[in-house]
Amino acid sequence: MNFLKYAGIIMLVLFAMSCKKDNPINNTNETDGLTLVQTIANGKHNIKLYTESGKLQTGYNKVYLQLTNADGSSIDNAQLNWKPLMHMMSMQHACPNSAINKVADKTSLYEGYIVFQMPGSINEYWELSFDYTVAGTSYNVSSKIEVSAAAKRNLESFRGSDGNKYVIALVTPTKPKVALNDMQAMVFKMQDMMTFPIVDGYTVKIDPRMPGMGNHGSPNNVQLTQNNADKIYQGKLSLTMTGYWKINLQLVDATGIVVKGEEVTSANESSSIYFEVEF
Repeated sequence: MNFLKYAGIIMLVLFAMSCKKDNPINNTNETDGLTLVQTIANGKHNIKLYTESGKLQTGYNKVYLQLTNADGSSIDNAQLNWKPLMHMMSMQHACPNSAINKVADKTSLYEGYIVFQMPGSINEYWELSFDYTVAGTSYNVSSKIEVSAAAKRNLESFRGSDGNKYVIALVTPTKPKVALNDMQAMVFKMQDMMTFPIVDGYTVKIDPRMPGMGNHGSPNNVQLTQNNADKIYQGKLSLTMTGYWKINLQLVDATGIVVKGEEVTSANESSSIYFEVEF
């Protein structure tokens, strides 16, 4: 009799463990430190968009995502693709963006980046569409999203002397300080209105200046060159005091030719392309 009793208990425990394994995992704590921007829903699933600031803005945006069922339980085995599209009065265009990947050491949190070239408005707006797969079944969902203008210039879009159109976006520092800051940027070529491949093998020369302080510069800056692993251009930005800085830029191709931007001299106080930081 005791054997049957214990066998029944064991069967119940195994059944409970099996049910728990099959249920989608709920990992709400995986978004600690992030702020919800928007939830995009299609009745079956919700896609929650998060950023550190709680908003999307012009320039480079690191975006985190969670896919959940309608009841709020998280899904950890999805394949997601997105497509940002700007609807203008007379045309449509996309923008540089990455693939969506699972965040390392996370169960239900995904990440990617989007580089918005312009803010939205009442008549012209950004739409974000998703195609995704869960357990072999395909779904889609889309929604308007709000993109605001960044407080400081963090993106340049221009035609180079070689005839190509480029986009340069500041990635870091997002919180500059009086120090030799790690600086990162991304460089894209506009192949057409929908395609923005990453540019390889160029150099981004930087010359930070303080226009309000006699346009003085700073020592020990390191020009940005590309890291082959993640395609980001990396260097060092020297900021010697708090205040407003203009980071003058020159984009140099793989052969050493400057395709855009001018050197800062006593006769020329600024390059035609630059970023801004203030702290």
